[in-house]
Amino acid sequence: MNEKLEKAINDQLNFEIESAHIYLAMAGYVATLGLEGFESWMFVQYEEELSHAKKFIQYINERGGRVNITGFETPRNDFESLLNVMEVSLGHEKIVTARINNIMDIAHEVKDYAAISFLQWYVTEQVEEEDNFSKLIDKIKLVKDAGLYMLDKEVGTRVFVPIAK
Repeated sequence: MNEKLEKAINDQLNFEIESAHIYLAMAGYVATLGLEGFESWMFVQYEEELSHAKKFIQYINERGGRVNITGFETPRNDFESLLNVMEVSLGHEKIVTARINNIMDIAHEVKDYAAISFLQWYVTEQVEEEDNFSKLIDKIKLVKDAGLYMLDKEVGTRVFVPIAK
């Protein structure tokens, strides 16, 4: 695998681990609001991010590359509200999307068609991630405090489904 591409994928797999910890911190915050459904939803998000990192690790290994795990910043642990958590999450997912697009640009630049095929899954996943957070933000704005309990029960039904290799 091209060295520049391998470095970009390594950087992203570490960012996915960092993302998992961001969502774990958010789960801790929403738990203090008594929103068990949103807490559960964030734990699922945490698991998804770790599975994204694992998928990158497996890909690097399959291509004969070298995985490099690095550290990350301490995640934010305090927020103003549930709405703020979701807005910060959407902003974070937009950063992830830009990063994935950058890796895709590198794959095109070096004409690594296997990487392009592999990365397409992440491109599609990011559309889903941004859509999920956008819809939750819209619903939170609609329901305000009176309906938050019902929305909490709805999001609490989300389950982690491991990604297929």
